[in-house]
Formats: sequence, structure tokens, C-alpha cells
Amino acid sequence: MKKLLVLYGSYRSDRAGIRLADYCVRRFAERGVEAELIDAKAVGLPMLDRMYKEHAPGTAPEAMQALADKIKAADAFLFVAGEYNWGVQPGLKNLTDHFLEEWFWRPAALATYSAGRFAGVRAGQAWHPTLSEMGMVVIPSMLSVGQISKALDENGMPTGSDGESLDRNFGRFADELSWWADAAEAQKARVKPPY
Repeated sequence: MKKLLVLYGSYRSDRAGIRLADYCVRRFAERGVEAELIDAKAVGLPMLDRMYKEHAPGTAPEAMQALADKIKAADAFLFVAGEYNWGVQPGLKNLTDHFLEEWFWRPAALATYSAGRFAGVRAGQAWHPTLSEMGMVVIPSMLSVGQISKALDENGMPTGSDGESLDRNFGRFADELSWWADAAEAQKARVKPPY
């Protein structure tokens, strides 16, 4: 895997999940992967009215076009997903829904988090079928972090036993995503995707 997009979607003023996004970008970069954070709040797409594909070529808003180009160039995607009331973050869902075919034929992984002990796994359960419907193969492993503020400090550095657990689990998770990304690249080199 050469290029990974790490997508994050909280719009809150005190965003704890950005710690996990920063952690993942840094850890993948340490493995030689070009990992780029895509922060929905910074990208600033409006609430979905028209998808990227619904714009005539060359007429999509600049931020939307730039993100479409990055999505098309990526080998894999990592969605850093917080849990909001048993569901998905609206900011990340809105950013994701602006695109469709651009996601096809690449693997996706989920890194979930919450302030509580459930570690965002319920958001992961909601994201899995959504990402599959959008043409991505979601890897079986999920990186889940409960009590995010105890597991990672403000700089995304692991702290305490929760941080140690995250560090222990990251390697296998990253290996699996890299394996699927490499497999997808090899298959596309052999056989053109069916559509």
C-alpha cells in the first residue's frame, strides 16, 4: 500500500477523535505509507445537495474536485469514526456521501472511538454496510478505542494501559489493511474491474 486516506468527520469544538486520526496517520507514515488526513470540517463540503458525479466535468466546487482526485488516487481508506447516539457522525457521513464510484474497488478499514467503554463499535456496525454499499471491501479487523481521552493525549500519543492496548493492536490492523490494498492493486493489474 502506497497511499492511504484517513477520513475524520467530527465538527465539534473539542474534538477528541482527532487524536486517533493523528495517531493513525503517524503510525502508517512510520510504515512508509503516504497517509493523509482528510478532515471533513477542514474540507468544508456543504450538506449534500449534488454529488460529485452530478456536476458536469470541470464544474464541481474546488474542494469537492480536489477531494475526488485524492479519493481516486488512494490505495485504501481508513475511516476514523466516532459514535454519536449509537450511530455515525453526520460530518463524516456527509463527506462520504458526496462521492460514489470514486470509492470503488479499494479496501476500507474502521478505527472507532468513543468517550465511553463501548469504543465506538456501534458506529462501526453502522459504517460497515454503508462502506460496502459504496463499493469498498471493509476489512474484518477494526481498531476500537474506548475512553479516547485516556488512551491518547492531545498530540495523539498513547497513554496508560488503554494506549498500550492500542499500540499492541495497531500492527495487525495495519498489516491487514495493507494486505487487502496490495491484493486489490494486484488484481486490478491482472483484470479490469467488471464495471
